[in-house]
Amino acid sequence: MTDLVLDAAVELGFVESATLRRGLRSRTVAHDRLVVVVGPAHRWARRSALRVDELLAGGLVVRERGSGTRETLERGLAAVGERLPDHLPYLGSTAALKTAVQHGGAVAVLSSLAVADDVARGSLVRVAVPGLELDRRLRMVWKDGAALSSGARRIAAAAAASSG
Repeated sequence: MTDLVLDAAVELGFVESATLRRGLRSRTVAHDRLVVVVGPAHRWARRSALRVDELLAGGLVVRERGSGTRETLERGLAAVGERLPDHLPYLGSTAALKTAVQHGGAVAVLSSLAVADDVARGSLVRVAVPGLELDRRLRMVWKDGAALSSGARRIAAAAAASSG
């Protein structure tokens, strides 16, 4: 997304990455927390908590490199002295990860906002991992020095209003 904004293909973008590329401005519009989810039939679905080492060895499927979700997970793991194993399978979207969890027995770390409805319906189950901090900011980004169109200004104003 940041490439599209920097190349002026789009005026505004929304990202969850912890770092920003040079030439961008940003404003936090929401806060999120990543959560571990499994399917309701998964052996961990009735567990109250997991250890980090169990999570890393237990069928974890992750987002692709460069994803803000993956960056947040990697940063949280580094804070507790761990890292993602090199051999983990990865998928390119939240929807693909949710499907792998619901129907393939996988384990995923996803946005609490993105899985809230699934958890409420019971198609996904959250499992705590004490000590693993996975908070993040969701930000609106635009090209530094760019004059936004009236439509982009309206979108930016609505996003800013929802964050306050």
